Order: sequence, then structure tokens, then C-alpha cells
Amino acid sequence: MSHNSFGHVFRFTTWGESHGPALGATVDGCPPRIPLSEADIQIWLDRRKPGQNRFTTQRREPDRVEILSGVHEGVTTGTPIQLMIRNEDQRSKDYSDIADKFRPGHADFAYWVKYGVRDPRGGGRSSARETAARVAAGGVARAVLAALVPGLRIRGAMVQMGADRIDRAAWDWEEVERNPFWTPDAGAATRWEGQLDAARKAGSSLGAVIEIRAEGVPPGLGAPIYAKLDQDLAAAMMSINAVKAVEIGAGFDAAALTGETNADEMRMGPEGPEFLANNAGGIVGGISTGQEIVLRFAVKPTSSILSPRATIDRFGAETEIVTKGRHDPCVGIRAVPVGEAMAACVLLDHFLLDRAQTGGERGRIGR
Repeated sequence: MSHNSFGHVFRFTTWGESHGPALGATVDGCPPRIPLSEADIQIWLDRRKPGQNRFTTQRREPDRVEILSGVHEGVTTGTPIQLMIRNEDQRSKDYSDIADKFRPGHADFAYWVKYGVRDPRGGGRSSARETAARVAAGGVARAVLAALVPGLRIRGAMVQMGADRIDRAAWDWEEVERNPFWTPDAGAATRWEGQLDAARKAGSSLGAVIEIRAEGVPPGLGAPIYAKLDQDLAAAMMSINAVKAVEIGAGFDAAALTGETNADEMRMGPEGPEFLANNAGGIVGGISTGQEIVLRFAVKPTSSILSPRATIDRFGAETEIVTKGRHDPCVGIRAVPVGEAMAACVLLDHFLLDRAQTGGERGRIGR
């Protein structure tokens, strides 16, 4: 199966299945002499790992990362970094009853018609379990960014669950770390507890919207045609399991604005250009402006639910299916650290691309 790699200069390839012995990532293009340890990566994997509260899958995986190559005496060598995460809590028998059935909303049918073979154990390669490898690769990217662009900061939050949106006036980044939903609105977290408990007890699931913000991004990253920064960020988010839509800045709401209100006007400040708004989400013409990058992506409701659903099997017979096992009632919750990781990989990739093309030189404004 091809297309398991992402990135240009900083490039990673993920491997492994949901119920295989292990999964991981091979990271290539990492600059040498960057301080890196397993602990630098583990901190991000710990944020994503399952079973941390009643609102996520109860599969218990420690998600301990092992660095097999590419690091010597605490620094990167410039050679491929091999990362491995062992699977330790598989229950493949949970899927024995549906081995020949296609779960609606899952990749089962599409995999079968494309490859003529699929791994029914947790979805195999199409499982969200694969995102652990992305978070590990993102941990490497964050370590490089910390060394090369120390002022850059990437954060994510859940801003909507089901049809219930947060109150943006109540946004508090510190609150994100205090609740199981990664939301900056304490009131929303309280409401969502009851809503998700009700959905889970009904054998159903809910979708979510995740917002990723990156501040301290240097201006000039990206290119105007086939290497747009927003293009690659959108591709990165769309590649995450269950993501069905991505928007940058004002996004779809920009269609309702006029040219006057949508344009981010500029003035000259004491330290250089200043923008009066950020409808563009920090990217204009595919190139970063130095403003905060803002993007959102929508995650569909988990397709593995206990409510019976009409389907067919691979022999063409009509039947019903109930998906047992351990699943996230709202997979969007654990998508927050995944979105952050993918953003880190894209931003580092474009930083290295820019350094290779321009040497980091910038057009001057003023005298």
C-alpha cells in the first residue's frame, strides 16, 4: 500500500496496524545536532493516549515510544529517526463477528473494493490508532522547532461538540488542560459531560470541531502556487482519521463578508507592519504573514456504535451490524494533540523549505 508518507524536506512515514505487534514512524530530513530524547516525544504521546477518562476508548495502551535510530548521545544525527510504539492491549476477538461485514461510515467497504483485502481488527491501517505515530513524529518536529524557532507555539482546543459551540468570550487557554475535552470554556466542558454520557448510554456518538492556533510563526513560509502553507496545513488535517472539513481563518464565514470587511487592513507600527484583523488566518497568497495562524477542522461522529445499522457483507447479502469493542464516543476529543502534531510537522517542513530556497532572508519594509 503506497501513500504512507507526508512532508517534503521534513518527511515522515507511518507504519503498523491497530492490532499488530507495534506501530511507528520513520522520520527523515531532521536536521542534525538537535537535542532529542524519548522523553521529549513521550510528553505529547501521553496527551493523546487512550483510556485516560470515561469519555475516551477504554483500550489501555501506555504508548511508550522507543527511538531505534537517528539519535546518538542525546542529539539527532541527521539520519532517519525510527520511532516504535508497541501495542499492548489488543482485543482482536471483539471484531470476529464483523469480519465479513462492512461497517457503515468506516473504511471497510472502500478498502475492500480497492484492495480486495482488509484487516477487520479495529480497522487495521485505517484505525485512528495510527495517529499515535503521527504524534510521535510531531514530537520530533516540536523539538526541532524549539531549537530553530524558539518563539513558535502551537496549541489546540475543542471548540464544538455536536451542535454545541463554546462561548468564545470565555476562552481560557489554562482551562484546556483542566478538563477531558481540551476545551477553553469551562461552561462548555460541564455541558458536554452530560451530552456525551447520554450519547454513550444510547449507543451513539458525537462529532466535534477542533481549532489549532500557531503563534510566533515567521513570515514568508509557503509559496504562492503548489506549496501554499494553507494548502499543506489543510492536507495535513484532512489526512487525520474522521476529519471531513477544514477551514483557515474566517473560513466558510468569509463567503458572507464583503471585500471591505474581509480584507485585513495594515498600518505601520513601531516594530513593523501591524494588521487590524486576521480573517486570513495568518496566511495570504499561500505565504505566512507573521500573524497567528488559525485553522479549524471538523471530525465526524465515531462510526463504531452499538446502535444496529443496515449494511451488506462481502458476499453481497443485506444484513445488520452492531460494532462492539472499545471505541471513543467522540473521537474528536483525542484529535486535539493529533492536529497540533500535524501542524508542527507542516510548519517545520515549510521552515526548512524556506531556509533552503531563500536562506531565511526577508524583504525589507521601510528604512
